Amino acid sequence: MDRILFLCTGNSCRSQMAEGFGKQILDSHQIESAGIAARGLNPKAITVMLESGIDISRQTSDVIDEKPLKLISLVVTVCDDAEDICPVLPVACRKIHWSISDPAKLIGTEDEIMRGFRKVRDELRSHILALRTELY
Repeated sequence: MDRILFLCTGNSCRSQMAEGFGKQILDSHQIESAGIAARGLNPKAITVMLESGIDISRQTSDVIDEKPLKLISLVVTVCDDAEDICPVLPVACRKIHWSISDPAKLIGTEDEIMRGFRKVRDELRSHILALRTELY
């Protein structure tokens, strides 16, 4: 079973949502997420994932330094900052980059912010469905 790691800056929104979808869509792989730092799970990410029938509330916010990278076969960076400061990976580890905006930085009404979170959620789901096609 291959191990896939979704990586972003804070492991609070994008990589957490990607982990949730990954566990559902890429169920023959071991799916994890991490951040360059750990900022805790964003409640809005939990809410929009529940709308898709996926509960990520029990996932933890982890730092990349705590992950044994030699055991990871694929790292997917889901933000430009993580792409830029991604640690050196083992030669056997493949890396993919998806440039996805940070919904936690959105400014506006609560409705506008939630729409932004849903947009990011849906974008991540599309990427993971495409990744499934590539992997299988």
